[in-house]
Parts: sequence; structure tokens; C-alpha cells
Amino acid sequence: MLPQRGRGRLAKSKWVVIKWKNLATGRRPCAFSTLPDPSAATSTRNPKPLVLLVDEIDSLVGDSLISVLRQIRSGYDRRPFQFPQSVVLCGVRDVRDYRIRSHREKSVITGGSAFNIKAESLRLGNFTRGEVRRLYALHTEETGQKFRERALDLVWEYTRGQPWLVNALGYEACFKMEKGRDRSSSVTEELIAEAKENLVLRRETHLDQLADKLREERVRRVVGPMLGGGSMENIAWDDVEYVLDLGLIARSPAGLEVSNAIYKEIIPRELTAVTQYNLEPLYRPFWYVSPDGRLDTDALFAAFQEFFREHSKHWVERFDYKEAGPHLLLQAFLQRIVNSGGRIDREYGLGRKRTDSMIHWPWERGVQKIVVELKVLHGGLERTLAEGLEQTAQYMDKCGSREGHLVIFDRRPGRKWSEEIFRKAESREGRSIVAWGM
Repeated sequence: MLPQRGRGRLAKSKWVVIKWKNLATGRRPCAFSTLPDPSAATSTRNPKPLVLLVDEIDSLVGDSLISVLRQIRSGYDRRPFQFPQSVVLCGVRDVRDYRIRSHREKSVITGGSAFNIKAESLRLGNFTRGEVRRLYALHTEETGQKFRERALDLVWEYTRGQPWLVNALGYEACFKMEKGRDRSSSVTEELIAEAKENLVLRRETHLDQLADKLREERVRRVVGPMLGGGSMENIAWDDVEYVLDLGLIARSPAGLEVSNAIYKEIIPRELTAVTQYNLEPLYRPFWYVSPDGRLDTDALFAAFQEFFREHSKHWVERFDYKEAGPHLLLQAFLQRIVNSGGRIDREYGLGRKRTDSMIHWPWERGVQKIVVELKVLHGGLERTLAEGLEQTAQYMDKCGSREGHLVIFDRRPGRKWSEEIFRKAESREGRSIVAWGM
């Protein structure tokens, strides 16, 4: 998306900048003395100070990373004529978050001289809404292709300014998709929505790396309660800061939540990918579609209720995020069915005490909007039911939906299935809601 401007200006700069990427290229421990390092020779020959950018520094592990960090520290007093004036370590984590296993010293190093190299730690933030618009305006300036107002709004809704996602959506819509390569046609909301779906389904590199981060224990301790609508009572703030630094979550007026709509979709999809695959031969989407094209949600939730009763114990145990297992199992079930023609929007975060989903299902008379509220039973069934119905009605009003379902999971040990399973037709604020007990 960004125009290629400003090249060839290095000779006029006050600084010489060398980008040294992919340090882990040899079998020997990575060190300035053993790898082809242009920094020492360049520092000696060039009268200008040298700035060294080390990209993906946290891809190094163990003794290799220790060697690099210690040699950066040891070269400090030789600046600027025999060592870079400044060294920038680029990665997804702060140096203070490194936990290094040294094979040589047979221990985990979490501090000391190897880490005493940081002058300042900066996090590159997301684009603002205005910056997203200015970036896309550069494409219009160079190609003449315009973006419809709603398309720009949707880019912001999907990405919240996450730089990789902003550029990837624009590139997908304007260069990779055939409909978007026609510069005489404006980029529409539908084109951006399709581009988003393509990125999600292809698991582009950035999104694949996001999925890898979900396996980290520190991430699991934060994201797990989020998926289940839990609280922060038992979560260390150091873990929260780490996940914030990764960009997986963000602060909002409602509290801590997943950073953007694409991440909200990717996380449950990634965590349930195998489950969705296993469900594929068991449940066919067309079983739950009426002759007029509407999604038969009553039949859909009745089928899941029966499935959950028979198989939940051993299916939930397959998830890495077992505390959110029931929620993930329902998400996998719904995604398996809705993949055939609709989409699911999700809302979840710490302290919400529930997770909200909105199913969008196109049919011959428009789009069916179905609210699905998930809660874990606490403080008794009547209290949980009353809270859940109120929350479901509020979310239905916010989304303009006429159809709502409240699913309550009873995780208390020793309960009989006959006490947990129920279906109740309720109403709140003039809206019909079906409550399902699991």
C-alpha cells in the first residue's frame, strides 16, 4: 500500500544505517566475532556514527541470544569508531521478558550483565483512524482508485489500526483480488469483508505467528479467562502487560479485550481447528437450513445440547484452554455450520462474565441476525438466568436482532445431566430469548 518514495537519500543523512537481519544463519553460536558483521569494519572506515538494526532478535534462543546481548554490552565503550553508536533490537518482546535457557551454564538466565544493555524500550503503536485513512488515500492518489466511506470504516473495525492488518487488507482487496484490480471501480464494503475472510482462511504469516503465541503459558493464562468471560482475580499483572506488549489485547472503556475483530475471529478458530475438522463428518450444515433458506437455530442448539451431553467430557479435554473448553466447543460447532454461508462476530474480554456472538446468515429475505450469549453458571441458576437474559436482551438491542439464545454451562462437579439440561422460552424487554442449559 505505501508508495515507494524516499529511496537513495542515505548519502545525505547524518547517520549511516545498516539493517542486519536473520542473525541465526550458522550452526555456531551467533556472535559478532564469528558471523559476517559489517558493523566493526564500517564503524572504523566511516566517519559517520553507525546505527545497527537487528530485526527479529527474539528469534534467537539460548546461548546464541546470550552471546549477542553480552557482546553488545561489551562494545559500549568503543563507540562510535569501533562499534555502532546505537543498536536497535527489534522484536515482539521487551528484553526484560526474555527467559533464556543457557546450555553452557545449565540454568535459566533472567537478568544480570546479559540484559544490562537497554537504554529505552519503545513499542510501535497502531495507526489511528485518521492515519489509516491517510495511508489508503495514498493509494487513491497514485492509482485513482477510491474507497467507499463504509469500506474505510470497516477496515478500522476489523483492524483497529494494527499496521500489518491494515496493509494486508488493502493489498488483498486492491492487488490480489480480481474485482479490486479494476482501478475505475471503488473499493466497497463487500470487497473488504471478502479480503478479511481470505486472510483468515489462508492463515497468512502474521496470523500464523499469532496462533503460535497462543501456545505460550503466559498468553494462555490471560486469553483463557477472556474466552470464558472470566475475571482478573487470579491473573498476574506481569502476564497481562506481556500480552498487551504482544498486541494481542488492548485496553478499552469496557476493560481488557482482544485487540481487533480479526484477532477475535482468529483466536477461537485456531484453538478449535482440529475440533471443527472432527465435527465435519458428524454434522452437515444443510441439516439446519429451512426450505426458505433460514437457519433453524432451534434445531441447531438442540443438536449441540445432545452432542454436549454425550461427548463434552472427552472433547473438552482435547483443548489446550480447558477452562474455556465448553465455550470453545460451542464455537467450533457453530463455526462448522455457519462456514457454509454465514459469518460469526464475537465479543469477549476479562471481567465481562459472558461472551457474545452474533451470527449473520444471508437468506432470501435479507440477513438473519442471531445473538448467542454464553455464560457459566454462578450464584445459582435463577440469578445466572436473570443476568443472562438481561445481557442477551441488551446485546440484541445493540445489534438490531430479533432472535436471541442464552447458553448456560453448569461446571459444578457431581451434577446430574437431568439437572443441567433444559430449554426455556423466555422474554425480556419485549424480546423472545431461548435459554439452553448444558
